Amino acid sequence: MARDVTEILASLRSGDRGAMEELMAIVYEELRGLAGAFLRRERANHTLQPTALVHEAYLRLVGSGEKEWLDRPHFLRCAALVMRHVLVDSALRRRRQKRGGARPEAGAPRGGHRGLRGGAH
Repeated sequence: MARDVTEILASLRSGDRGAMEELMAIVYEELRGLAGAFLRRERANHTLQPTALVHEAYLRLVGSGEKEWLDRPHFLRCAALVMRHVLVDSALRRRRQKRGGARPEAGAPRGGHRGLRGGAH
């Protein structure tokens, strides 16, 4: 008998390496549905497809170190949030390319000013 999502999440929290794959096998179609809904609200010629959005979200979820999801709804909310971040990052990247491709210097304030320290007074 297959385990339910809450049991799998408990295994994941305790360090079971195979639990994430087991979890994704159960919720994958639901995540694809969420991704499709997000992408229907994006521009028509968006380069991401639902499958790619789910896969990118999976990579970010696995790489985040966050494994404290309590239950299925909590995990799905977190996955949906990560998908939104993927879409925002994609939009920002597209906007940067449209504006010349320059990426802001790491650590520099977004407004381009240096603040009180290190700037001309």
